[in-house]
Amino acid sequence: MKTVRLLVIGLALFFTQSACGLLSAAETAAEQTPAAKDQAANSTAAAAAVASGHAQANSPDFLEHLVDAVLSLFNVTTSGNTTIHYVISVLFLVGAVLLRHVVTKIFFGFLKKLASRTQTTLDDKLFPALEAPVAAFIMVTGIFASLKVLKLTPAADNAIDYGSTVAFSLVIFWGLLRGFNAVLDHAHEVAVEKQMGLAAFMPWIKKALVAIFIVVGALMVIQSLGYNVSTLLQGLGIGGLAFALAAQDTIANLFGSLVVATDQPFKLGEAIKVAGNTGVVEDIGLRSTKIRLADKSLVIVPNKTMASEAIVNLSRFTQRRVDQIIGLTYDTTPEQMEAMLADFRALLATEDEVVKDTFDVNFTEYAESSLNIQIVYHVANPDYRKHLALRERINLKIMRAVVARGLSMAFPTRTVLLDGPFAKQLVPKNS
Repeated sequence: MKTVRLLVIGLALFFTQSACGLLSAAETAAEQTPAAKDQAANSTAAAAAVASGHAQANSPDFLEHLVDAVLSLFNVTTSGNTTIHYVISVLFLVGAVLLRHVVTKIFFGFLKKLASRTQTTLDDKLFPALEAPVAAFIMVTGIFASLKVLKLTPAADNAIDYGSTVAFSLVIFWGLLRGFNAVLDHAHEVAVEKQMGLAAFMPWIKKALVAIFIVVGALMVIQSLGYNVSTLLQGLGIGGLAFALAAQDTIANLFGSLVVATDQPFKLGEAIKVAGNTGVVEDIGLRSTKIRLADKSLVIVPNKTMASEAIVNLSRFTQRRVDQIIGLTYDTTPEQMEAMLADFRALLATEDEVVKDTFDVNFTEYAESSLNIQIVYHVANPDYRKHLALRERINLKIMRAVVARGLSMAFPTRTVLLDGPFAKQLVPKNS
């Protein structure tokens, strides 16, 4: 992970150099010191090197301005190394150590105390994450500033330029990465706390974003060192096309997982029905979703199927609807039927868990062997077990109401009437 972080840290140099360039353009022109003249000469040499095809890095602008400002403050005009140069170099190192101590112990200590008083937990993660990168940035600045004060050979200056470019890139991007991770971790906690469907996808979303961050950062570091990355990008484009052709199903499943993460048709632990499978969601991955069926078997459904098939979420009922038929025998009289309908309506009205003004009880049809009564009602609580318990209780009350009226439930029967010259031969004489 440390190696990954070191690779990622290159991206911020682009922003640092851009900002420092704007500041440099806005500053009033001052008298150039020998160090500034040497820097101009190095810049000319760097331009010639790039034109000839050899890349050369330049140290960050703010480092040059810092060294020039300190040399001007001490009125150092000589181009060689003197005692004052060595003293200033040591002062840069000592000042960096002292400033690092002040920032980490006092400044960040105050920020942490302030964060402990806020309601959000983001600052509790963010400030500790940024403490080490900020301390490293101060030390890197002091080290390279002390080296830039000294007048060294062109080869040594070129090595310092490369080293400062890489070092500042690593430190800045280390800070950006740690801050980015803190924000993503906080987003994950919020998603879990609010039981969002996105919570299951946060780990691999974090990995994907960090990977993109690494690639962009590495390319910008290479570009900042003076190399042309267009050829590399062209190679990546051809390789990406070949990879896409070879992994079509994998990419389709990946995009399917993105659709599931965006639409959130289900969450972990919810019961769903998809592609003929009904069960509880146990895991949501990059390639597939695992569903535990009622018989405790495990079915693995590709995410491209989850994105293309209709999904019925059985855990998100707002109410449950019951529609059933009660068949009475044909010897039921109209008066008894009316009384029976009134009894059924009354028992539904007395049930607190039945949604009022939504139930219907009607004598609907003359069936083949029964007089059918249709009973429709809605259960307020969507919980499946409570729904079954209420349905059982109402069915028992219906049976008691039918028995109390002296009626009978119908079952499939058929009456055969025999008549004609052969009927008497079929009927036994004793009958």
